[in-house]
Amino acid sequence: MNDFWIACGHHLLDRDESGGLRVTDEFLKAYFARPELMPPKDACPIERSLHRKMLADPRQPVGVHEVAAIVDEDARENWHFVLGFRDLILRHPTLEAAYLAAVRSRSNDLPPLFINQLVHVILRNALDGSEDPFVLRAAELFYRPQRVLPHEHALLLGDEETVGGSSPTPMLSLISMLGSRTDAQLDVLSEENAEGYWERSDLFDMALDLTPGGRGSRALTDVMTRWISHLLGIDVAIEPLAELHEARLAWYIGLDSEATKMGDRLWHGDELDERSAGRVLSLFRLTFADPGLATEVLQGEPVYLILAMTADQKLRMKPQNLLTGLPIERLQAIS
Repeated sequence: MNDFWIACGHHLLDRDESGGLRVTDEFLKAYFARPELMPPKDACPIERSLHRKMLADPRQPVGVHEVAAIVDEDARENWHFVLGFRDLILRHPTLEAAYLAAVRSRSNDLPPLFINQLVHVILRNALDGSEDPFVLRAAELFYRPQRVLPHEHALLLGDEETVGGSSPTPMLSLISMLGSRTDAQLDVLSEENAEGYWERSDLFDMALDLTPGGRGSRALTDVMTRWISHLLGIDVAIEPLAELHEARLAWYIGLDSEATKMGDRLWHGDELDERSAGRVLSLFRLTFADPGLATEVLQGEPVYLILAMTADQKLRMKPQNLLTGLPIERLQAIS
């Protein structure tokens, strides 16, 4: 069996009897060993002492006054956030339960970085045993911002951090007609090079073709289905659509902030202008395996999912919307 996403730290975690991820001391220590928390040579004694204590016993309580006494402002902020994250995941029996609590809370102030890291390792758990590189590359959309890469009529996505720079057209090594180049060289994931994904899965240097009706689009439906099943215990079917043609929009979920705004406009009977409609990347239709789970508002209609890019051709997916936005009567969530 191929391994993937080693850097997310899944090998440092345990599983409970239901398959959820249990926090270990080793997992916590990996956070306190991050470069952002390593005290520099001129760090104050309090910061140094706190770091030593966390490496020795990462579960021990830390008083607010102790963090407030750290001299360096950036260090204080880093410690505030990492201890908030630690306390969140220690308050719950599994990382899955901690994530659900965070996305349902209106008082959650954790930076997106920590939420994305939770998504990363939870997805690694949900997709354990997957042998389809297209599914795994599509899953990267859940926790890694993407940039849309224009190329003829194909919809290509590259990892935003890997692409870097300001040019929206980095060089893709399998496509030679993209015009300007940057230092980034990405392979477009294909049947021919898919096996290479396993050794490159932590590099995020393969582009995904998300053209409607293609392999990437179908792979994304698989990821969304497994995400909902793993975290909510609900079976759904999701299929990609070419367009919303005379559909009754009984319920919709925007898979990102831009898509939510567009869905709101459609919900209120407005029409999307050409520019806004052009930013819609993908449309999907979701149905429940057990229709009785849905609220009466659906009246047997499907849920429509919308994925869109920003005006500057970026995609920042919000996978929590798939969990918090479903119109369901009861949750069979992991707790």
